[in-house]
Amino acid sequence: MQKITPCLWFDTQAEEAARFYASIFKKSKIGRITRYGERMPLPKGTVLTVSLTIEGQEFTLLNGGPVYKFTEAVSFVVSCKTQKEIDRFWDKLSEGAQIQQCGWLKDKFGVSWQVTPADIGKLISGPGAGRVMAALMPMKKIDIAALRAASRGK
Repeated sequence: MQKITPCLWFDTQAEEAARFYASIFKKSKIGRITRYGERMPLPKGTVLTVSLTIEGQEFTLLNGGPVYKFTEAVSFVVSCKTQKEIDRFWDKLSEGAQIQQCGWLKDKFGVSWQVTPADIGKLISGPGAGRVMAALMPMKKIDIAALRAASRGK
């Protein structure tokens, strides 16, 4: 059993979001779906929670109504080894999304994601960190080759 499970609060799209995320990440699975019953805040039969596992990380997606909205204060980082992997995740997650800089996007449900190279920490803290940051700041989808070239001073 996982000790800490992130819970994502949706208006009414928890099941739709779970299916969307499960279609993007190969190692994912939708688990138990619970529903609202009698005398509950949303109509009986409406999805209450969806259990979702992505790459071994469990999530609970909750339909709680329009009370709270997602912000960029919390985001999920997708670490990618290759440009092909960045391209695949970026293309899927950015469907209907608000595109932001530095590999960030806010998906069609309002959840923030960072699609980054696995070695981003090394690149932004190494000897060419200033050049890497200058190259990174205007990027939307990250170009690994351009960041590595900037790190080398090219």
